[in-house]
Amino acid sequence: MNGRPERKESIVEQKEKPLLIIPAYNEAEGIEAVIRNLAENFPQYDYVVINDGSTDRTGEICEENGFNVVNLPINLGIGGAVQTGYRYARKYGYGIAVQIDGDGQHDVSYVEAVIRPLRDGEADVVIGSRFLEREGFQSSVGRRAGIQILSGLIWLCTGVRVKDVTSGFRAVNRHFIEIYAGDYPSDYPEPEAIITAVMNRGRIREVPVVMKERETGKSSINLKRSVYYMIKVTLAILVKRVSYGFRR
Repeated sequence: MNGRPERKESIVEQKEKPLLIIPAYNEAEGIEAVIRNLAENFPQYDYVVINDGSTDRTGEICEENGFNVVNLPINLGIGGAVQTGYRYARKYGYGIAVQIDGDGQHDVSYVEAVIRPLRDGEADVVIGSRFLEREGFQSSVGRRAGIQILSGLIWLCTGVRVKDVTSGFRAVNRHFIEIYAGDYPSDYPEPEAIITAVMNRGRIREVPVVMKERETGKSSINLKRSVYYMIKVTLAILVKRVSYGFRR
């Protein structure tokens, strides 16, 4: 892991500066552009790249350019990578953490809108949603149908309606940095993380964002994986909800 970027702010100011958590697996084609955009246009945010055991040059590119990176020795999957980011945020005392993808899909100019409800004390977890204003890339028809099914299931289990349950563009406050650092689902984690938030009495809010199509690489979710995804996540949501019910 590279050292944290040197900063002149006081400790209090450092804690108030949001941390962007950027999980990256085999993102060698695009990670440099993503981080240079941050450095040049959004210096108000700290960031950490979680290189999730990539087999391409993702880690080397980050090291060569002096990017702030945690290189995981093996591939933990998206959940393990994101949880590593939350543990980093907890270790260094951040008050706000924001997840964004390493493939360029998430427009960093929307980060302020995503974190505003946290700063205003109106929410604990904020999700950047593609489906509130339906602008930008909306995903395929099949995936949108799956998202609607999972949204309905989460509503049935919790009474909380979240439209974009698979969005990886989300932010949390200090309390949920602590929770997610200790308890974050491992495989296809976004819908399960919503259950965790609700069961820990988190206030969830969606804000509209515009997402772009993946700029580089390709998604790992094909038709076969999509079927597995729906079955796995559906069962995981039900098990997690029952588990929390027994614990309380």
